[in-house]
Amino acid sequence: MAAHFGRRLRKGAATTAVAAAAVAALSASQAPGVTVDGQGGQTTAEATPAPEEGAEGVGATGNSPYYTDLPPLNSPNPSPSASTGPSASGRAEAGIPATVLDAYKKAEAALREKKPGCNLPWQLLAAIGKVESGQARGGRVDADGTTLSPIIGPQLDGNGFALIKDTDDGAYDGNSSYDNAVGPMQFIPSTWEWAGRDGNGDGREDPNNIYDAALAAGHYLCRFGWDLSDQGDLNRAILSYNNSTDYLNTVLSWLEYYRKGTHEIPDGTGALPRDRSDGTARPGSASSTPGTSKPKPGPRPEKPPAGDRPDTEPPASPGASDRPTTPPPSTPPATPPTPTDTVDHLEDAGTARLTATAGDAFTGRISTRAETDAGKAVAKVRIRFTVVGDTDTTFTGGESVATVVTDGSGVAVAPALLAGEKTGDVTVRATVVGRMVPGLDYRATVTERVADTLVRTGDEVLTCVPGGEFAHRVEVKATHDGAVADGVAATATLIRSADDPTANDGGPYFRDADGKAVRTLGGLKTDADGLLKLPQLYADGTTGTFLLRVTTAGGATLTVELTVAAAETASPSPSPSTSPSASPGA
Repeated sequence: MAAHFGRRLRKGAATTAVAAAAVAALSASQAPGVTVDGQGGQTTAEATPAPEEGAEGVGATGNSPYYTDLPPLNSPNPSPSASTGPSASGRAEAGIPATVLDAYKKAEAALREKKPGCNLPWQLLAAIGKVESGQARGGRVDADGTTLSPIIGPQLDGNGFALIKDTDDGAYDGNSSYDNAVGPMQFIPSTWEWAGRDGNGDGREDPNNIYDAALAAGHYLCRFGWDLSDQGDLNRAILSYNNSTDYLNTVLSWLEYYRKGTHEIPDGTGALPRDRSDGTARPGSASSTPGTSKPKPGPRPEKPPAGDRPDTEPPASPGASDRPTTPPPSTPPATPPTPTDTVDHLEDAGTARLTATAGDAFTGRISTRAETDAGKAVAKVRIRFTVVGDTDTTFTGGESVATVVTDGSGVAVAPALLAGEKTGDVTVRATVVGRMVPGLDYRATVTERVADTLVRTGDEVLTCVPGGEFAHRVEVKATHDGAVADGVAATATLIRSADDPTANDGGPYFRDADGKAVRTLGGLKTDADGLLKLPQLYADGTTGTFLLRVTTAGGATLTVELTVAAAETASPSPSPSTSPSASPGA
């Protein structure tokens, strides 16, 4: 980051000097529990969920380049006026385009409802959006929030960046050889595939739509039960997005700035960032058009402070250049293997049978042990659990991917699974992050919802005249073990007789969408209260007693009697008898 500070200072920006000091303070105050290794990599305590880091263990963005511009010195609130405030360009840099700001606030509201314990502030989304894309290139979006042109980062081909070969066949980034980060929040395709959300309700999950991207970023930052009001969890979440301490400090500086207040500016008027972590120019120039030019190698790592340098390279003292030096060894010392390097295979660590009814949480959890070729457990290894296949079963929290660090016994326990509505077998695959060893597949089974009892909710006699319609509709309630059985599949059939459950060819009937008579209705489901109200019943010209049978998954059955009879005609009243006239004198 010092290199970036230097560029800003050479421009004579006193503002930056103050901001740099703020960033240094933020760095020094990094919360306990989050440490960073010499390459900016995050380490966490044993047996705690680790950030999900995309295709190659490099965060939501693939550790793509980001903008390093720091906030202005002046507070953004209240909104500066043209007469008394800073220049128009300064106002644009301090403000947030209207549609982009709306997307951040809507995402915060959605997460407050879905994951209230996360305490996601919209200002964090704004800080990441500023660093990743300059607030969608200064708010150059249409009325629906989609960028006027796709925002595509440099291809991640290992040339100064991470090496991530194509994972989406170019569907998101137009590149079938390597992946590129995409959209205003810069998701790599493999991460967007599971993290993508529909934030504007148009039925699509588009990484180039600021509403979709902001909501996806919010869910990404709220994984693993993180509470972003806690500084340690906040740092972990930001580092999981882009694994760099410079990135962390830059985002924190913008977060603090936006927390002091900001103001709305018209879409398309936001200032474009100037400095990027890979040293390229601001977007729009020929040398920096994303995805069209060969990316420049990133800046060389700065030398660590003297106290952090290896013992084999002591800091130089005055006049040291005139003294004889000890020649370096002909062969550099071998780098000791990391725990991940020693993993040979994965073993099941006693996972019980995984079965759950649709919509319920699985009681068992998947346990995986990392082992060496000699069968010795390996601690501090990241295990990625992925729900694969066409299923709506997820981990609790709605994610299909979770990463957990093995504990001292080499075991990683996946988060609890939540069964979706799609029934059948589900595969959960465990793999080692950063090591090519065969994955370990677990099978979980989702069974359909069932009921064991059906009863009518009313006791009306169900009668009808030929060619008419029944006055009352049949309503039933389903229960299972005495509890409400919601979402249970049911079938209603007008049967031939109590001993013959096949559909009758005469008598009462339902009507389909075209008004035609049908005597079997499938695809019915009980509601949240276990209730099922059948459609209107009609009678043809046949009279008699008929049976309606309702069955549910799980074996619950109810038979209801229907009567079709002609209307009773009233018999004529007898005419009053004429009493004989009284005879005279009677």
